[in-house]
Amino acid sequence: MPRVAEDRPPAEPTSREQKERYARILRAAARHGAAKGLERVQMHDIAKDAGVAIATLYRYFPSKTHLFTALMRSQVDQLAAMTVERVPDESPADGIARMLVRAGRELLRRPLLAHAMMQSNNATVAQTPSAGVTEVFIDVMLDAGGIADPTPHDLRLLGILEQAWYGMIISALNRGTDPQELEEDTALVVSLVVGARDAGSRTGDAA
Repeated sequence: MPRVAEDRPPAEPTSREQKERYARILRAAARHGAAKGLERVQMHDIAKDAGVAIATLYRYFPSKTHLFTALMRSQVDQLAAMTVERVPDESPADGIARMLVRAGRELLRRPLLAHAMMQSNNATVAQTPSAGVTEVFIDVMLDAGGIADPTPHDLRLLGILEQAWYGMIISALNRGTDPQELEEDTALVVSLVVGARDAGSRTGDAA
């Protein structure tokens, strides 16, 4: 597991120019990560590709772990923005399963980059749990499932689902799982975790 190199908060871009540089860095990191994987990526190559000074890169991202965790956060944000409209009468489990299937397809499309992002996020969470992407990803699942007013139990279930799905993705990347198998497994785990919630809700409504 990669180590977080420095114990300091990364700088946040504020001006338009800073945000443009930040975005260029993330795009360059995605290209290098997809081609080389986390261990072989060099920060100076990313800085050169992004057209920024190495000091600028390290100001925003003190380590590769910070960089690829931020890249994963940006991917989750894009996933939230692209969430498709819910199908009429679709259950929360079905909506969440559709979103996770789509996300899994995207991750398997660039396996080295997926490994880099997920390894980095795991290392970040191990050191600073609040710095990972869990909260953002749970929000995406809530939107996909049309769960507007989640209970603490709902949030706990989605946290369990996130951990199970991440494990499935890592296993798929390591074993070269067929995408169709991953999609079927995703639908199954969502039905087991979230489907129980849906069944309980229907029982409560009937009562």
